[in-house]
Amino acid sequence: MGIVAFLVVALAVLISIVNTESRLSRTDRRIAHVERQLDLIIDHLGLCEKDPRMDEVAALVREGKTIQAIKVYREATGVGLKEAKEAVDRLAA
Repeated sequence: MGIVAFLVVALAVLISIVNTESRLSRTDRRIAHVERQLDLIIDHLGLCEKDPRMDEVAALVREGKTIQAIKVYREATGVGLKEAKEAVDRLAA
């Protein structure tokens, strides 16, 4: 009987974890969608947000300090490693 109770509790915990991850994934997708819409609106209006840290990123790229530039870019924008590397690579090109 103890094993059955343990399995029921383990299954309930597993279902709870999967449900939470699913909700987080949906939320992440919704946030990304809203961010894309805001980017389109900003582009359409011709608005430009000048972040002073981007000058630092550009200077680091010119100095060949790519890893440091990626780190500063991530701190300034909050994007992930892949997105930051791609952005810094575009600056270096």
